[in-house]
Amino acid sequence: MPEKKQLRSYHYNVAQLRLESWNTLKSQSIKLEYCNRGASEAKDLKHSLRKLLTELEGVESYFAFPGRACLQGLNDMLERQEHTALAHKIADITKNLVSDKYRSNPDFIEDEELGVDASEKGEFQDGVKKNYFEVLFVEDISVQEENKLRNDLRGIRGANEQFNYGIVVQRSFEDALIALHFNYNIQAVVVRYAPPYHSKKITPTLKPFIQNVLKLDLASKPSSELGPILSNLVKKFRPELDTYYVTDTALGNLKDSTLKSFKRIFYRTEDLQELHLTILRGISERYETPFFSALKEYSKKPTGIFHAMPISRGNSIFKSRWINDFGSFYGRNMFLAETSSTTGGLDSLLQPTGSLKKAQEMASDAYGSQNTFFVTNGTSTANKIVVQALVKPGEVILIDRDCHKSHHYGLVLTGAYPVYLDSYPIEEYSMYGAVPLEQIKEKLLRLKEAGRLDLVKMLLLTNCTFDGLVYNVEKVMQEILAIKPDMIFLWDEAWFAFAGFTYTYKQRTGMFVAQKLCEKYRSSAYREEYDAHIKNLKKDEIPSLPNPDKVRIRVYSTQSTHKTLSSFRQGSMIHIWDEDFRRKSENTFMEAYMTHTSTSPNYQMLASLDAGRRQVQFEGYELVEKSIEMAMVLRAKINDHPRLNKYFDVLTVSDFIPKELRKSGLSEYYTPKEGWNRMETAWEQDEFVLDPTKITLHVGRTGVDGDTFKNKYLMDKFNIQINKTSRNTVLFMTNIGTTRGSVTYLTNALLKIADELDEELLSLSAKENKIRQDKIYSLTKDFPPLPDFSYFHHSFQAVPGVPGGDIRDAFFLAYNEENYEYMPLAECLPSMENDRTLVASSFIIPYPPGFPVLVPGQVVSKEIIKFLTALDVSEIHGYRADLGLRIFKDSVLNRQKTVTSMGSMGNNTKKKLIK
Repeated sequence: MPEKKQLRSYHYNVAQLRLESWNTLKSQSIKLEYCNRGASEAKDLKHSLRKLLTELEGVESYFAFPGRACLQGLNDMLERQEHTALAHKIADITKNLVSDKYRSNPDFIEDEELGVDASEKGEFQDGVKKNYFEVLFVEDISVQEENKLRNDLRGIRGANEQFNYGIVVQRSFEDALIALHFNYNIQAVVVRYAPPYHSKKITPTLKPFIQNVLKLDLASKPSSELGPILSNLVKKFRPELDTYYVTDTALGNLKDSTLKSFKRIFYRTEDLQELHLTILRGISERYETPFFSALKEYSKKPTGIFHAMPISRGNSIFKSRWINDFGSFYGRNMFLAETSSTTGGLDSLLQPTGSLKKAQEMASDAYGSQNTFFVTNGTSTANKIVVQALVKPGEVILIDRDCHKSHHYGLVLTGAYPVYLDSYPIEEYSMYGAVPLEQIKEKLLRLKEAGRLDLVKMLLLTNCTFDGLVYNVEKVMQEILAIKPDMIFLWDEAWFAFAGFTYTYKQRTGMFVAQKLCEKYRSSAYREEYDAHIKNLKKDEIPSLPNPDKVRIRVYSTQSTHKTLSSFRQGSMIHIWDEDFRRKSENTFMEAYMTHTSTSPNYQMLASLDAGRRQVQFEGYELVEKSIEMAMVLRAKINDHPRLNKYFDVLTVSDFIPKELRKSGLSEYYTPKEGWNRMETAWEQDEFVLDPTKITLHVGRTGVDGDTFKNKYLMDKFNIQINKTSRNTVLFMTNIGTTRGSVTYLTNALLKIADELDEELLSLSAKENKIRQDKIYSLTKDFPPLPDFSYFHHSFQAVPGVPGGDIRDAFFLAYNEENYEYMPLAECLPSMENDRTLVASSFIIPYPPGFPVLVPGQVVSKEIIKFLTALDVSEIHGYRADLGLRIFKDSVLNRQKTVTSMGSMGNNTKKKLIK
């Protein structure tokens, strides 16, 4: 389709386009420097340089460096035939763009903008390092007025200010939004008066990168309303930024919505210095790290320790004759900051009132929650806290079977009844996808028909999955709330903490959607939409919109900050958006939090969570966008390189997501022939999308299984660390710490492995080659079927024939060794052929895939036995190869057990269990 063609680009983003353009400019200017001036080649080079500079002007207008005046200076050098000076200047600019060195000395940027050579002034010194950012001014002003504004702001800056900034001026609404998308340095926005809507400088080159801007239809809005609308869109796309408004409208005539839209409103007559100081104050507030700063101050105090922790202050380390190398490795500050104190500026994690309380409040603001809690034992603990806080014994949880094992153990602890949901299988790669919404609704409606809807408390899903599959969170929540308006959602976002800091991803996070739906369902427009929806329903048709009078938004997200953002290992957070938290859940949540949280939390971990919050508020957008770019670069490199694509395939959207679940039709992010597909539409519409930072590499054609490839090739030969594998794949991930150098190193390693495989193939005998071909066939054509969850044995079912089982009962029955026996895998199928029902008494968790294929109380199916037999992995938790599968004895399964029609609920419940 023509529209789809228009959205393609041979660059993933503007940053890639920009750097490639400057590098091309650099190489061509060097050629021109050494070219005979009268030669035809020189004319061609000049023409090419003029064209490149013209194209760059359209991009560079959204950035403070190198600036408009500098680009004009380059054009002037070209026309004056100052080829050597031109080449040197372009090389200098390119170096500073690639290295980001220009951010180390903001004076350099201002000098470039004013056309001054900073090197001549001797100002570009490495020792001058202030925190640098840029301020976006939105106003339709002349070039002369812009220069005056720039000079006036430069004149009021203090030499001792901690922060320094450059300014970017945009003269239209659209250009302001484009600048926000392109320019990572912008930290504050000043809207002055009423900017016009349309941009005059959008080129075809830029269009693929600004779809979120072009799809807006606001041109008909009065210009007086565009300023507040722009501020609201800033909060949508980049909510961490401060927005300010300069207007002549009298206070009494300003709408309440306008007052709420901006951090502060100024009037033309007010001093520019007040605006300057306010901007710096806003930056300073975000820069604050309450707990990290308190811990730093504590470490500087002379302290006598007459309490726990001999390691505190390093006293037991640095005076030791035997472990002083331990102290040397970690450094003195680590031990100076080790303490069990909760006073002296520090705080108690279990009952924070000071610096930790404020740190968590600032994290809540950064992550878009109503409440945020720090967790110091990883998301495994965070998951158990949330489940215990919200679910009582006998209540029902809908849960994806292939979620993290901490959820299953949480069910054991709480006594909740799981209704397991099966993800669709991806048998070709021996992995599972995600749970289709129709299956979730089908299970929920079955429970409703059985009269158990009131007992259903929670829907628990993993978003995103280990392999990168991401749910349409808004669609799931809306359609489930239409059936059960008070459903609690627990989104396990262990691998998705970074997603809240770029708009495309943010739309599929629990906190963003919770806030969005909360505002939506309270609006009069939604009530009209709901009434019309109900009116148009056919007989017996199930509503897909929630009742606004009954719906309650109750959403919890658990995130492993340490997995994808900056934190020490095990640093995690619980984010909450729960309209009923204070009334229904706060007390039970705090009890669960204290149950699972140590009274001796690691202060370094807490400080890292605090510092990591500061980082994402200032550079989260930039770092996340760059990590996505690194992933796309790696995907393209493997796809394009003939030596790599001979053995390796990067799995893409169509490999993971069935066509019927992709409304947008997007099947892949990149093709060598046509370049990049834009993914914005898919992330808005499709039931599932693929996170491109999770790069699954199919290695089946190497003849090496995933686990061997991970250990023998990647780790042993190149020290490349990965985590997840399947029979024929390995998973790479990019994150905010991934560099171009690390991507290059991985690419080179894969090239060397490909060369080694080529050489190995040449040396094989006919018999050895036959073995290799059989292995390749096994890994690429012979796929073991992936089993679904079978069912709970009737003695562990809450209600016969209705989804839901008593996993806790089964788990603790196995504490008595007289209740179970072991059966070798080889004997399981014959035993089942003789009509014996085998029931698991423990969790069986093979790695990979890393989740239980059997849980206590589950009937063992033939498919599960065949799957376990076909597994070529050595790590299976809960299974002993020397003894076999641990199953319940028949006498246990035939025990007497009676339940009410509602299943183990209420005072009428009776049980007689074998002890």
